[in-house]
Amino acid sequence: MSFAKAFVSGTVVKAPEKRFTQNDMAIAGFSLNIDPQNETILRVVAFGNLAENISATVAQGDEVIVEGRLQINTYKLPNGKDKKVFEINANAVEKMGAGSSKATAAVQNSENIVSFNQDEIAQDLIDEDEIPF
Repeated sequence: MSFAKAFVSGTVVKAPEKRFTQNDMAIAGFSLNIDPQNETILRVVAFGNLAENISATVAQGDEVIVEGRLQINTYKLPNGKDKKVFEINANAVEKMGAGSSKATAAVQNSENIVSFNQDEIAQDLIDEDEIPF
């Protein structure tokens, strides 16, 4: 298992599914296509209030930005080969583009949402101390 900070954007290809832990904590997961030409799909998982907000506001076909930790899990297939699964444990999710005012209000009121301004330069989003080279 490994972790890395990730910012990704893409199209929701599978609507969020909300479940609950034994302690009644909400968990929401959805599939995100981050590369339409190659159909690169990542699984996104969120917990708690963020999971509640995602399940109420995000739908299949929405364009979203996700900030979180990239987690790579490895497990064995029945044939003995290793399989790697890439997953984002979301800290923040924001819908891009026009949305319903109710959904937009719910997203804006969430404390877990990171706002992105299209006019921002990508360098402003990168902390130079976090770059390993």
